[in-house]
Amino acid sequence: MARRYDSSTTTFSPEGRLHQVEYAIEAINNAGTCVGILAQDGIVMASEKRVTSGLLAPSKTSEKTYKLCDHAACTVAGLTADANILIDQARLRAGRYSYQYAEAIPVEQLVEHVCNYKQAYTQYGGLRPFGVAFLFAGYDPHHGFQLYQSDPSGNYSGWKATAIGANNQAGKSLLKTEYGAKPEGGDGDEEMKTDDDDAEEEIRVPDVAEALRLAVKVLSKTMDGTIPSPEKMELFTMTLDESGKECVQRTLTVEESKKVVEEVEAETAAAGDA
Repeated sequence: MARRYDSSTTTFSPEGRLHQVEYAIEAINNAGTCVGILAQDGIVMASEKRVTSGLLAPSKTSEKTYKLCDHAACTVAGLTADANILIDQARLRAGRYSYQYAEAIPVEQLVEHVCNYKQAYTQYGGLRPFGVAFLFAGYDPHHGFQLYQSDPSGNYSGWKATAIGANNQAGKSLLKTEYGAKPEGGDGDEEMKTDDDDAEEEIRVPDVAEALRLAVKVLSKTMDGTIPSPEKMELFTMTLDESGKECVQRTLTVEESKKVVEEVEAETAAAGDA
């Protein structure tokens, strides 16, 4: 029965499913993992860099993290060629809004524009869904730092911490356990409280340094190799400058990433000895 509805993006199956959209999501689940974490003083995004061949020339720019405008960026999981079309749409929208209103576009408005474009590709015949998911990071003076996730269906949602791509469920499980956990020495009973009613009170938002270490932990769990390698991951931070008005977007160097990885390994070793 399902095969009759496989080739159409515009026809619901009797179970109320759009199979092509589900297949697009499945393609994303085989892509390199991306992690996004909201911090007190910024946002951290980490991506797995997959090298398909040692003969490939090193990329001159990042293939996972893209700047959309001065106050927004995104990471990509899925087909990079599909992502390029949507990134161009986001940059165009941000530029037009700035030209028209003489101010930066609100982050959620930018995300919504991209998702509306994606949704159109699930509703008109002759088109296929974009095989890409995004993590959007941004800042605006009204709502501060914001992290959003979107998928091929055009849905988007705001998150404190999330993961997309391969083994994203394992990554989300670790984030659910580690994000906002009390420092060692705190009351153990408080750490165990995970009821939804108390979630807002219990979560302790980490700073950027803590978020970087947590992102490396998540990538270490989701990547194929057991030993995390700084060459196989890309760490990105978005913070405010000293004036507190301008966004600073920065991709960590391999040396800086290596230092974070070593801190995580030392932390894991100390926890194991304890």
